[in-house]
Amino acid sequence: MLRVSAQVTSSEVDLQAINGDADSAAIGIEFGPQLMRFAEAVAMRSPDLPERRAELLKAAGAAALVDAAGVAANFQRMVRIADAIGIPVDDMQADLGRTVRAELGIERFPSARNSIG
Repeated sequence: MLRVSAQVTSSEVDLQAINGDADSAAIGIEFGPQLMRFAEAVAMRSPDLPERRAELLKAAGAAALVDAAGVAANFQRMVRIADAIGIPVDDMQADLGRTVRAELGIERFPSARNSIG
């Protein structure tokens, strides 16, 4: 979705930000490194979540922090539901999907067994 959104808006992004590359996160996304570190802390239930929350608040402000927290929480909910009932990702054989999965190494995640076949 990030890649398509960037194409539609003619923005430059580097998908390696999804894999934790702070330099990549800084390309084309305002407060990208702070957002990336916050999202990782939420997803990993990291003990440094309070520090990452404070970092994002300082860089981007309260409204951005609230938005980021809401998006992260909603994403976690959707992924957990899909994984729990085995919903596959849409059209896993599409060329774009194969390219993005290979580029990001998505097959390494345990939940990939529900979708990649």
